[in-house]
Amino acid sequence: MTRLVQIKKGTVRRVASVEEPHLRVLDGCTSVYELANLSIAAGSTLSELVKKRFTTELLNYDLVYGGNSEWRLLPPVDHPDEPARCMVSGTGLTHLGSARDRQSMHAASSEEMIDSMKMFHWGKEGGCPAPGQIGIPPEWFYKGTGTTLRAHGQPLDVPSYAEDGGEEAEIAGIYVVGRDGLPHRVGMAGGNEFSDHRFEKKNYLNLAGSKLRTCALGPELVVDPEFASVPVEVNIHRDGSLVWSAKFRTGEAEMCHSLQNLEHHHFKFEAHRRPGDVHIHFFGTDCLSFGDGIRLENGDVIQVAFEGFGRPLRNPVQVAQSKSTLIEVNSLG
Repeated sequence: MTRLVQIKKGTVRRVASVEEPHLRVLDGCTSVYELANLSIAAGSTLSELVKKRFTTELLNYDLVYGGNSEWRLLPPVDHPDEPARCMVSGTGLTHLGSARDRQSMHAASSEEMIDSMKMFHWGKEGGCPAPGQIGIPPEWFYKGTGTTLRAHGQPLDVPSYAEDGGEEAEIAGIYVVGRDGLPHRVGMAGGNEFSDHRFEKKNYLNLAGSKLRTCALGPELVVDPEFASVPVEVNIHRDGSLVWSAKFRTGEAEMCHSLQNLEHHHFKFEAHRRPGDVHIHFFGTDCLSFGDGIRLENGDVIQVAFEGFGRPLRNPVQVAQSKSTLIEVNSLG
């Protein structure tokens, strides 16, 4: 299985293939985006192209992963020239656990079925259509552009205007839109789709705003991974001690929407098929520490691990210490 990382030393960027316990640097390639476009143009698979660019240069992955090398890890994909041309989005309510959490957040009584749970059941009924058919649309949300992406080891921000920050361990699909306007799946990566659940809990209409937060991806991009049923483990440490952990599964067999259906309903919009754009789309989670009453604090470290997706993703939480201030708009009138 081909696993790729993006690394940077000073102003120099490279792509490397993971060969535990080493990283094999690729020749003449500064980004996964560049590799993907070369693969599309050549009509070859990404894995074939990677093998043709192997060099003899090996790096110690432990040192890079631990932040003890001149090379540092970047998110495993980005738009290297224009971060605004990388769209980060996602689909919620694909797992029963997330629907239950929404139900507990917003239901007035145990008998009431809120819209979120109704949408989950609609997905169970029509989210996995026969091949070639179109199923029911899933929930969809926007997280931001490539500027919201964080790499392994970088902090996830709880800004001054936020009420909270909470992990969401999810796998994300990585896509590049070709010159012909056709979307191409480059691979997948494990991620932490960080959100403000306390703000969302006040009213489910706050969901859109609760998603406009930083998120983390990586450290590795996996080309053509096994995505049927993926074991996931989440650990949260505070001052070196484990304060919460969970294990669950994600993937097509665990979701109420098929991958084909999720991809169709994301890329059916013409604006999402602009040639040259990068798309990172999160596929949902089944378990949140917020649902167990955990409130993340400054300095907490979140680790999410997805079996078959390379090394775990680890990020500290950084809570803004300043108060929110009024943003004033200058009139040009």
